[in-house]
Amino acid sequence: MRRGEAFDVESGLPESEIRRAEAAAAMAEEKPDPTWWEFSREFMKRRWRTVAAKTREGFADSLASAALGMMADKPGAPELLQVRRAVRWVAVPAHEDEEPPVDLEKVCAWLTENTLRLSALRTSSIAEDVHYRLAYKLDGKLAAKDTYKRRRRGFNAAIAYAIQKGYLDENPLAGLERPTTAATGPIDPRVLMNAVQGREFLTAVSYVGSVHRNRGRRLVAFFGCILYAAMRPAEVVGLRLDDCYLPEEGWGVLTLKETRPVSGKKWTDSGKRHDRRGLKMRDPETDRPVPIPPILVAMLRAHVKEFGTAADGRVFQNERGDLVGTSSYWRVWQEARQYAFPPHKVASPLAGKPYDGRAKCITDWLRSGLPVAEVARRAGTSPEVIDRHYAGCLDNSVEEDNRKIEKTMGWASPDSE
Repeated sequence: MRRGEAFDVESGLPESEIRRAEAAAAMAEEKPDPTWWEFSREFMKRRWRTVAAKTREGFADSLASAALGMMADKPGAPELLQVRRAVRWVAVPAHEDEEPPVDLEKVCAWLTENTLRLSALRTSSIAEDVHYRLAYKLDGKLAAKDTYKRRRRGFNAAIAYAIQKGYLDENPLAGLERPTTAATGPIDPRVLMNAVQGREFLTAVSYVGSVHRNRGRRLVAFFGCILYAAMRPAEVVGLRLDDCYLPEEGWGVLTLKETRPVSGKKWTDSGKRHDRRGLKMRDPETDRPVPIPPILVAMLRAHVKEFGTAADGRVFQNERGDLVGTSSYWRVWQEARQYAFPPHKVASPLAGKPYDGRAKCITDWLRSGLPVAEVARRAGTSPEVIDRHYAGCLDNSVEEDNRKIEKTMGWASPDSE
């Protein structure tokens, strides 16, 4: 009234507020609403430069999983496995100006025309289906808890970007939880080797492969770093001789500075399968000194004496001088189990994968009385993870534990002393 502004007779609002409301409505109508196919490419292009190769691959997996719930109900829908492959392909920015592979041409063409728009996520049934795709595998079985958490993190990052761009107002999966199953607890104690089994396993590794190729002998000290220093395989791959203190007697020290995880050529900036990253759960410039026992010192000294180092100073290399590949050390590990253990143990979960060697070392440290915080520091993880996952017992230690109980309870016979 002071400004002399007219009011609308029906609503009672001043003309200026009516104009603002009309402008907001017009903007809402023009609000961009890309399809999930288009958005996947846009998001990956935006985040590519700022994240590691493994994270890129994780984002692509999240987008591909969610895409299964963002398909229109139209004829000619491709197989779900092909849909995942197509989204993972289109998510790589380098493919933007390329034609899709021949086996994905029809899949990409169908998805281009029949992928739902982001606004469809506001529909509860669509959001619930997307959440189902993040939580379950293609065969309908519940995905591992860590797999779900990784996919959900990637999806949440994508939605945060969508909110930032104004495509969505909120995360449509907020409040939806993974279907409940038994919580992840301590590792299965059946996977843990005892001291004798660990030594026999490393001896068996040396017998893997022909005499000329030295497939196994090249990896004895490699696996020794896992069993006696709790190193992750990617940390062992990147270990350099300059970072090793290997005295002729006594304990040594490995100062870990980088990891070389395998991500695939299309996810790395270098175009090589291995990425180069800092240590897990640490700042890029932070290292981690790990004291190593004399047995591992001797292994590393013998390895360097026999095989030398790679051109860039790495301790471990394949026969061509390149990085040790995941498939290479995995095959040797599996073959060594056949030599090291009796048939009933080969058929059991005992030392089923290289990471079980890391679990053995961490458990040994705990059983020796090291404080949890020190075990966590040496292993490069958090005390919470140590408490939650590594409260296991050594394989074949039941009889030993029973004897301890008998002695404590006063049941031990003189012969058992």
